[in-house]
Amino acid sequence: MTIHTEYETGILLDIAWKQIVEDVVLAVLEYESCPYEAEVSVILTDNAAIREVNRQCRQTDAPTDVLSFPMIDFKAESDFSHVEDHVEDCFDPETGELVLGDIMVSVEKVMEQAEAYGHSRERELAFLIAHSMLHLCGYDHMDEQERLRMEQRQDDILSGKGYHR
Repeated sequence: MTIHTEYETGILLDIAWKQIVEDVVLAVLEYESCPYEAEVSVILTDNAAIREVNRQCRQTDAPTDVLSFPMIDFKAESDFSHVEDHVEDCFDPETGELVLGDIMVSVEKVMEQAEAYGHSRERELAFLIAHSMLHLCGYDHMDEQERLRMEQRQDDILSGKGYHR
């Protein structure tokens, strides 16, 4: 398992952010029964940087809390059965790991939302990583049924790791 992490802001998020990222990424992969060693990149940044990426990629000129960039086109949520048919597109040729994608998190939003929702920064970061990892595993929340299914998984994963509201 490879988790590339980068902290690209001078804004201090005074928590064990790297450990939280690693714990939650692994917890999601275990929960979703990913049968492969995987690779994920996580960038923690500020509102200005995530706003620019949001503008370029989603045509939304505003900061957001988290962006997900999946590398696999899932036919069904967490259905990894087709990836071996596309080895050159899905696996890192050097490591053999399944390349799931990239996550970008705004440290400022972690702090703002933790305060707004009345829970810890640790819990907020864990939530955003779990949410984004589920996107990398093919989940979405475009309709009510998808949203509820995704929320249940997030709750299960976070409570299993001790992150409560």
